[in-house]
Amino acid sequence: MGLGLLIDGKWVTEREQEDSGGRFVRPSTTFRNRITAEGSSEYPAVAGRYHLYVSLACPWAHRTLIMRSLKGLESAIGLSVVSPVIDQNSWEFAEYPGMIPDPVNHCDYLWQLYLKADADYSGRVTVPVLWDKETHQIVNNESREIIRMLDTEFEGIAENSIDLYPGDLQGVIDKTLDEIYQPINNGVYRAGFATTQAAYEEGVTDLFDALDHWEGILGKQRYLCGDCLTEADICMFTTLVRFDPVYYVHFKCNIRRIVDYPNLWNYLKELYQHPGIKATCNFDHIKQHYYRSHPKVNPTGIVPKGPIINWDEPHDRSRFG
Repeated sequence: MGLGLLIDGKWVTEREQEDSGGRFVRPSTTFRNRITAEGSSEYPAVAGRYHLYVSLACPWAHRTLIMRSLKGLESAIGLSVVSPVIDQNSWEFAEYPGMIPDPVNHCDYLWQLYLKADADYSGRVTVPVLWDKETHQIVNNESREIIRMLDTEFEGIAENSIDLYPGDLQGVIDKTLDEIYQPINNGVYRAGFATTQAAYEEGVTDLFDALDHWEGILGKQRYLCGDCLTEADICMFTTLVRFDPVYYVHFKCNIRRIVDYPNLWNYLKELYQHPGIKATCNFDHIKQHYYRSHPKVNPTGIVPKGPIINWDEPHDRSRFG
């Protein structure tokens, strides 16, 4: 998410990307290096070497924050958190409750970090960012790859023994991640950032067709891939938890709310109530960001007071054992 980008190391403002049909087009991430436990890359999995830059508002960054928490990597990987509202100057480390400054590179704006990695960088400035303090480089800024590395490559360092990519489910997990990405994770943006009626209806239809599908699946099993929590659930969670507070109104994804789906709603409550997940959720950052950072979608910048949601009410997922 962002309102600007770097071109040859210079910051310029620009609206969201779209194709000729008014469809939102998400730009690809740029930094795709890997951290490895066995040392086969230039980035070994060691404690204290890496620093994670996130936004508490961004669902893509939220994935990595949850994985860091669930694995118990807080002491091994440092953290900086940008302030929630993004303007023409990109993500900023401005004074705001919940913001954590940048003690590694002392950046005021996230684009400055990208220039430290590549002085001639051209492209979007996005979160999350996994930074290597030794080489002074961005290792990776693709959320799906970062959570996989935190999950698998840091196993020997992690304080918590939890495997979210078990060997017998890896094929199913990868397939599920692919299946939920375009219609759900990216689908809310396809609806919200569409600039034609046809593009909006295409995005919102795909979104609710997929939600209906997974509502059915979750009526038969506890999690997306079976009876255990996996990476796929983390990636679904960060979209679902923002749905009723933001996407339903702000992105016009208003056919149904998540609370209107019995299985999805109870599934979402169970995930939220996990201590390692609940602690990473900040609804103030989420609402402030979306409603104040997209002037084309919400020109007044007014942040709604609701909805009132009881995230801690009992769920029924234990019926699956």
